[in-house]
Amino acid sequence: MFTSTTKIRVRYGETDQMGYLYYGNYALYYEVGRAESIRELGFTYRELEEMGVMMPVVELHTHYYRPALYDDLVTVNTILKELSNGPKIQFHSELYNEAGQLLNKGVTTLVFYDPIEKTKINMPQELFNRLTPFFTRKDE
Repeated sequence: MFTSTTKIRVRYGETDQMGYLYYGNYALYYEVGRAESIRELGFTYRELEEMGVMMPVVELHTHYYRPALYDDLVTVNTILKELSNGPKIQFHSELYNEAGQLLNKGVTTLVFYDPIEKTKINMPQELFNRLTPFFTRKDE
């Protein structure tokens, strides 16, 4: 399992009239977590695109437990629970407030896509190789 942690402060412009993080902005927080997790693995989205790999979102599920509030420092845990060298990847996101309370959970499914051929492709081998050690049991 691979886990990455990112912190984001809720900005005023991201909130609704009650001072709550607007529900539609949670997906943006998931995206920040995904981009930073890929960066931790030694890649950027831009580099993947330069390699001819796009990663469109094909599915998003989210569950709200309690609100994130204006000026809260939110911890975004981004988790890859399984590794497949196929065409899809699922990022699990968990958002916590400074008190450690769970605010939100989400699962974002993306596919690896070749924009020239207009077809799904398998995970790039370089990314698969970087992720493999996180999914190899230590006692093997």
